[in-house]
Amino acid sequence: MAGKAEADLGFAGRDEWPYAPAVGVGPLRFGMTVDEVVEAAETLGQTKVSDCASDHAIFSPTWKVEVRRHGPAPSPSATTYVSQAVGLFCIAVDAVYGPQVAYDGIPLVGRDLSELESDAIAHAEAMDVYFRYTPEGYAGPDDPGVVMRGQLVGPVLRSRPLFMVTRDGANTEWDSMPSEEYRLNGPTA
Repeated sequence: MAGKAEADLGFAGRDEWPYAPAVGVGPLRFGMTVDEVVEAAETLGQTKVSDCASDHAIFSPTWKVEVRRHGPAPSPSATTYVSQAVGLFCIAVDAVYGPQVAYDGIPLVGRDLSELESDAIAHAEAMDVYFRYTPEGYAGPDDPGVVMRGQLVGPVLRSRPLFMVTRDGANTEWDSMPSEEYRLNGPTA
């Protein structure tokens, strides 16, 4: 059942990117400049760079770099956020068009959030580790560098993870979240 539904939503054939806490995801490394992000991302597809709104005076200027896979895709496969002070600090992976990223064997991208919660609980019990919930109630790994978000895909809320490090002027990754990522349920596909 999940295989057909995922194929219908375009999940089949997605790339797989490794995640290294506090280091990066796939070819993207935390701390990269905008030019370095664009150079790394252009091997994957097209990029678009834009300024982010300055909602908080404590943060240095920030740019958003959208990465689209080669070929037609209605939304970016990943959206990165680069601060002038600390470089790349956030990689948001699209639930439909993004690469698959796993945490300790648990796929995090494009999952039905209730199934991801069940897997996180089972993994925590089997490995005698913890998992955590976001303020919105999304379950995910107990890693401060992974912030789970929801993205409405048709009638289902799917997982859209943000991989982060703390940015300038923030105390935690949650405090570092770009204002564009605060949208309720993320973008729709």
